Amino acid sequence: MKISTKMVAAGLLSAGLMAPTAVIAQSGGSISLATGGTGGVYFPLGGAMAEAWTTEIDGLTVTAESTGASVVNVRLIQSGESELAMVQNDIANYAFNSDEMFSGDAALDNNLGMAMLYPELIQIVTLAESGIQSVSDMAGRSIAVGAPGSGTEANARQILSAFGISYGDISEQFLPFGEAVDALRDGRIDAAFLTAGIPTAAVIDLGATHNVSIVPIEPDKGQEIADMWPFYSTITIPAGTYSGVEQDLPTVTVMAMIVASADLEADVVERMLEVLYSDSTLERLCNTHVRGCDITLASAQEAMPIPLHPGAEAFYARN
Repeated sequence: MKISTKMVAAGLLSAGLMAPTAVIAQSGGSISLATGGTGGVYFPLGGAMAEAWTTEIDGLTVTAESTGASVVNVRLIQSGESELAMVQNDIANYAFNSDEMFSGDAALDNNLGMAMLYPELIQIVTLAESGIQSVSDMAGRSIAVGAPGSGTEANARQILSAFGISYGDISEQFLPFGEAVDALRDGRIDAAFLTAGIPTAAVIDLGATHNVSIVPIEPDKGQEIADMWPFYSTITIPAGTYSGVEQDLPTVTVMAMIVASADLEADVVERMLEVLYSDSTLERLCNTHVRGCDITLASAQEAMPIPLHPGAEAFYARN
């Protein structure tokens, strides 16, 4: 459903002097925030953001919508069906540049950067008895690489290629992670790629009945991957994240971010960022999900893959 977002900010905002409780006068002030599935991280954090914005900005109603996540969300922004969306930064990059699953499409350039949020780690999940201790060991094995056309599938293909492995070298299975977990349990696959914030509930559940192992990506190889695709960065999965993970494990990560429609007024985006990075909202997000504790103003522009929305540019210029 296309939602009108014609809004006019009060004069204090344009002067950079708006107090936290000041009113934004608007006509049809309803905004749709596209998130993800109800069992993921996007939906609860998006709901907490929507609640904060609705509470703190008079006359504005923000609704968090459950969706098919990143790939769907950038299309919702482009079509005007949503004004804000939570997406992976690599997907935003592909959409803006007509790459990967958007190859052949016109650039989805109505998507503009608003804020970086938290890491979404590449997790290569296997069982301890598989004998897979490095990505190189995956050659000749049955590997779930994500759903066709998904961000996870692109991540899997890129990481395998960094180790000199193509789909011709493995038995690739195009399974979303929920189905991949069942296949791991049943012994039908040897490992599965997952891109998600940690800890991931499905991995925790698998670890309750099986000896889970996470395949590391060593820092030098991780940096090589980041050099090839700048939306990646190196990161560590801490010991104790999952049952059986007894030491810190290096891997790579993409980032969750918020994109805003180019049609959304700059003053509105600027005010929403002011609320997002207030102490009360950051506390709300941290209390909602552990990944909410990663959201900081200091990291708001790190690994930003697309141009900033004018309202975001204005906000960061004065903060």
